[in-house]
Amino acid sequence: MTNPIERIAIVGAGMIGASWAALACAHGVAVAAYDPSPAAEEKFFTYVARARAQLTELGLDGAGALSFSTRLGAVLEGAQFIQENGPENEAVKRQLLSQIDAQTAPDAIIASSTSALLRSAIVAECLRPERIIVAHPFNPPHLVPLVEIIGADEAVIARASAFYRALGRRPVVLNREMPGHIANRLASALYREAVHLVEQGVASVADIDAALCHGPGLRWALMGPHMTYHLGGGDGGIKGYLAHLGPSQLRRWESLGHPSLSDEVQRRIVEGVAEESAGRSIAELEARRDEGLLALLKSRKLVSE
Repeated sequence: MTNPIERIAIVGAGMIGASWAALACAHGVAVAAYDPSPAAEEKFFTYVARARAQLTELGLDGAGALSFSTRLGAVLEGAQFIQENGPENEAVKRQLLSQIDAQTAPDAIIASSTSALLRSAIVAECLRPERIIVAHPFNPPHLVPLVEIIGADEAVIARASAFYRALGRRPVVLNREMPGHIANRLASALYREAVHLVEQGVASVADIDAALCHGPGLRWALMGPHMTYHLGGGDGGIKGYLAHLGPSQLRRWESLGHPSLSDEVQRRIVEGVAEESAGRSIAELEARRDEGLLALLKSRKLVSE
């Protein structure tokens, strides 16, 4: 029987790494974090403290040990699970994962956080690529449950998925790798049309955002597009919806835009976001986002697993 994961290493102690560290500590898991920059340490512990306070509001008050080092080998020693959050650069990832692979126990799982890089490319220089998975979270990982997993070994995927579930996350396993995975592709498709609407002068940036947040976004927090349209089909469910309203979907797909990001379009977006932000800083907007996420997590009732 595989031993439970009680000690993890965080490689890359920026915002994503600090968020993972806070979540693991709040579940009683020991965390050793690495970043090559000594300047990263203060920011790391500051972010962890803020995230831990948020997790305490959710009833997660575990006290896993937490340490920081600028030496990679020091944090990898004894780690059963490595969460790598290095730069989104294929060459850097390949080298970093190769280093981690060479310095960790053969049964340790290595999870790489990448938004768009392919697993097959970033594990190419590793001696034991089968124990390396892509595990892509959504920001901030300590509040947003999604983790997208791509791997080659079913046992490794199963063990990693079980670990993420133990941290209260919702792992989604891809059957094959795809640039952008699932969620970012869906988000990119939506944003493309949002930009098209700006380009065509259909509405203001603020009203386009509001149309999503006050409409389908509320339903999507509870169930995805397939299940939403299943309910949209009435008694006939998704089968009835596709039979009767499928043609209207096709017409809408055909009318979707292919916008440019010309200087003019970028100017409109930037000015629209500035107007919508109403003078609030990035830090203030992040705080508002996190406050809203906490409220959602406290009140949310799962419709489906």
